[in-house]
Amino acid sequence: GIQRGINKAVEAAVGHLDKIAKKVKDKEEIKQVATVSANWDETIGEIIADAMDKVGKDGTITVEEAKSIDTSLDVVEGMQFDKGYLSPYFVTNAETMEAKLEDAYVLNFEKKISSLKDLLPILEKVAKLGKPLLIIAEDVEGGGPRDARREQA
Repeated sequence: GIQRGINKAVEAAVGHLDKIAKKVKDKEEIKQVATVSANWDETIGEIIADAMDKVGKDGTITVEEAKSIDTSLDVVEGMQFDKGYLSPYFVTNAETMEAKLEDAYVLNFEKKISSLKDLLPILEKVAKLGKPLLIIAEDVEGGGPRDARREQA
């Protein structure tokens, strides 16, 4: 019905846009497109062109509102996470509020962690090896080191 019609219209529109699209070839053309998109602000156009030049066509660019009047470009290599660590107990450097783990195991958990019971076998094995473990998860329900200690008891 209607959904099929919408899907066909979207497919046709995307196909047409692919045909008429002009690929940008260099940093100068990216700057021109970015400047127009930024209401003709050449400074922003230049910064966007620099960002795209640095991260490449498969890189990710995030635009954030600044806390000052300066406009700047920060390049972060690797991965960056929105939420950070679960608890300040994980901080290894109180001055910079960073949690640095060296030669750590990484567990990428695709879902929300609602109970540590499911992870207990992994946690016990890693604890025996004496290496740090970084757990990346969608979210942790309840959570915190105190709860982890309570569940182990």
